[in-house]
Amino acid sequence: MIPIGDDNTGRRTIPWMTWTLIALNVIVFVFFEGLGANERFINAYSAVPGKILTGRDIVTRDHLLLDPNTGRRVLVPGLQHTPVPMWLTIITSMFMHAGIAHIAGNMLYLFIFGDNIEDRLGHLRYLFFYIFCGVAASLSQVYVTKLTGGDLLVPTLGASGAIAGVLGAYLLLFPRNRVRVLMFRFITSVPAIVAVGVWFLFQVVAELGALGRDTGGGVAYAAHVGGFAAGFITVKLWSVGRGA
Repeated sequence: MIPIGDDNTGRRTIPWMTWTLIALNVIVFVFFEGLGANERFINAYSAVPGKILTGRDIVTRDHLLLDPNTGRRVLVPGLQHTPVPMWLTIITSMFMHAGIAHIAGNMLYLFIFGDNIEDRLGHLRYLFFYIFCGVAASLSQVYVTKLTGGDLLVPTLGASGAIAGVLGAYLLLFPRNRVRVLMFRFITSVPAIVAVGVWFLFQVVAELGALGRDTGGGVAYAAHVGGFAAGFITVKLWSVGRGA
């Protein structure tokens, strides 16, 4: 079930902050990450649980891995020197992505669901709400990794946690909004409570399945669950003083 649009008839403002966030993510991905190829940049500015928990700049050696497809050895960069405070990587990692599919999926969700939340909160509150959810998501991933004995030196990156917060807010504020989704080979319309609810249920099930397993990377489901919960629980507080 892939969302491709939603009902925006009630939207009253132009979502320029959402568009700005999308533009920033694309700029970082293209010009700083080299479309995901600049692993040294990625390993310098990603959120690394071990760095965040200790406040120390941990640098690891490059290592060789055998590519099972070609049989050739590939040099994989280790963790790099981080030229900013360790806590700041929680923010920088929110604007970085591992590949084209990663950023395309995230930006699609942000484009579809972000405008309604921006309209409800106002441009500036929406920006702070977005960052707050991203921080909550990243810290959730850090502490779940710590509590479950996961690898604290695996970098995490992506806007998924912040966008999960937007989805949580959307589910609470617009549960009956119609969302157009691509399901198998046809397009249909379902209530937001179904489109977003199915997404969240998948994140919870996937995270429960991942607990206790050292996956060595992959999708940070704890961040998705933490960001979603932060958005769902706090969006009403962020909207205090705003008209319905």
